[in-house]
Amino acid sequence: MKIFSKSTAIVTLLLVVGSVFQGCKKYEEGPMISFKSRTERVSNTWKIDNYKINGSDYTSLMGSYDETFTNKGAYSYNWGLISGSGKWEFQNRDKEIKLNGIEEQSSHTLIILKLEENAFWYYYMKGGDRHEFHLISK
Repeated sequence: MKIFSKSTAIVTLLLVVGSVFQGCKKYEEGPMISFKSRTERVSNTWKIDNYKINGSDYTSLMGSYDETFTNKGAYSYNWGLISGSGKWEFQNRDKEIKLNGIEEQSSHTLIILKLEENAFWYYYMKGGDRHEFHLISK
């Protein structure tokens, strides 16, 4: 009888812990938990792994594309002969990144799908088109 009680207690504990961690998940694609801050995770030089517009794959056009985010809020991108820079900051409870001073725009908003130490996924809307980037650590 005690074995059944211990098993029931363990299963109940696992269910409670699982539901608590599910509520902690910030981004659609993860991670569930991280020991690095969001700023530490985004501060990196990223290279393109996958690029889609409205679900259609355009990765082959972005071969040498990379982006750099620093922990001081500086942002830059490089795509062969085309490059730019600006500033970045989290917004909307860290679910988005606001870029300022790039592409002759006052701002640009990235909606974060996944932010891990070696993977950063986001999308932005431009003229009704969804541009989705899957970046990996360079």
